[in-house]
Amino acid sequence: MSSSIKARILPFVIKRANSSSSALKHTPLYDLHVNAGATIVPFAGFSMPLQYKDQTISASHRWTREHSGLFDVSHMVQWFIRGENATAYLESITPSSLQELSSFHSTLSTFTNENGGIIDDTIIAKHDDNTYYVVTNAACSEKDELNLKKHLENWKGVELERVQDRALIAIQGPETAAVIQSLAPSYDFSALKFGQSAYVDFKGVQCLVSRGGYTGEDGFEISIPANASVDFAQNVLADQRVRPIGLGARDTLRLEAGMCLYGSDIDDTTSPVEGSLSWIIGKRRRQENNFVGSSRILKELKEGASRRRVGFIVENAPARHGSIVEVDGVQVGRITSGCPSPTLGKNIAMGYISTGFHKSGTSAHVKIRNKLQPATVVRMPFIPTNYYK
Repeated sequence: MSSSIKARILPFVIKRANSSSSALKHTPLYDLHVNAGATIVPFAGFSMPLQYKDQTISASHRWTREHSGLFDVSHMVQWFIRGENATAYLESITPSSLQELSSFHSTLSTFTNENGGIIDDTIIAKHDDNTYYVVTNAACSEKDELNLKKHLENWKGVELERVQDRALIAIQGPETAAVIQSLAPSYDFSALKFGQSAYVDFKGVQCLVSRGGYTGEDGFEISIPANASVDFAQNVLADQRVRPIGLGARDTLRLEAGMCLYGSDIDDTTSPVEGSLSWIIGKRRRQENNFVGSSRILKELKEGASRRRVGFIVENAPARHGSIVEVDGVQVGRITSGCPSPTLGKNIAMGYISTGFHKSGTSAHVKIRNKLQPATVVRMPFIPTNYYK
């Protein structure tokens, strides 16, 4: 199973790398990965760990589901957006209701283009009415910055800061809260719920801690000064409940949790409605109709989109990105992500299917290596989430 997953992951991460390996960047934790025996691959312009020695992707996946895994996500881009018009500025380029968001609460959102497509998906955390912390994808770094700066011209008094001197570490799994609590005993992590964040002192180092992640498990993402990140990661990994986890298991974990990967499951042609992300569009925003791309998006909310992102259980063989989906011999969709599920022991996938065929239980076939394999449309996530709410 693990070799099949690795074969699927490697072409994708290489495709997302810079054209020249010599131009690849290193995160502050790069040497830690190398010393831990990581297989290093190019991903989104960075040299990143795919997996670690003596630890298959499937084993890493299961360890995270049962214990706690440490992920280096320092390749992600962190931003602070400040100013008296910060809320209005962000609401003009995303469909989310940020006015209603409480301090130190966050939401998944998307930057949308004029055609209603998704420029990138993002997490937006509100610190106060004038301050937002935003995390975006490394692979979209250049176009995100261009988009943010382009729209910034319409708003006075808004400051855009791209954070340069901080690492970002994700720790995920059912034992994570106990691990983190032991490192900062003066802070009560039980008071921090899913989607909330706080500044926490870890042995004299102030970190921005957000409860959430990309695996479907309870966990935290920790923004920490780069010069303190290695010591912090080593202290976390000194706990026997924690292992370092690479990109391979990160991908299978997020797919089981039904989470999108930008550039594979959503892109600048996909609307939030097509991507089954309508829930991020607040009631007030639907009424105001004043964000970029709102014409198409609100029309699809009212009349329905022509296709929908759905989950699939596929028999006999794992589906690949781009595999055709057929119903009664007619092409009705394509797979965007697929893998053997280490948790379920089944082949899972997500992709797009024409509206009318998107209901759970619909029987279909997926073309894999020129053979049609039976498949069934199912609800996502594929396994229950374990968020701390």
